[in-house]
Amino acid sequence: MQLRRTVQTDAPPERVFAYLADFTHTEEWDPGTVRTHRVSGDGGVGTTYANTSRFLGRETDLTYEVLRHEPDRVVQLRGRNKTVTALDTMEIAPHGSGSTVTYTADFEFSGVARYVAPLLRPALKKLGDEAEAGLRTHLGRL
Repeated sequence: MQLRRTVQTDAPPERVFAYLADFTHTEEWDPGTVRTHRVSGDGGVGTTYANTSRFLGRETDLTYEVLRHEPDRVVQLRGRNKTVTALDTMEIAPHGSGSTVTYTADFEFSGVARYVAPLLRPALKKLGDEAEAGLRTHLGRL
């Protein structure tokens, strides 16, 4: 299951990248995030984060790892737990004096969760809409 959102901001790519590459900022813009902290690494490829998210009233813990870290262009992380693997890709492109951010989240459910995954689509869409609004607000403050 995939969600994709695009946000334009007046902030330049280097500022947007610096903000998004620090995954602890999800606490500010992602309404599903309860908390995120860096476990290891310097923020580049291989860095891991512990994330607690709330979805449909339940909290779940995921371990995220940075897979791609291309300054001013791309940040990609994979989050995992026993029921879901999430691949979050944030692509940043210059747009005039600002930037365009394309955020793609791919979810792969396992175990019993894969059978109910189609029923989760409306809730995931709502979460995507809220995350888009959060990104727009917080990137607009950079």
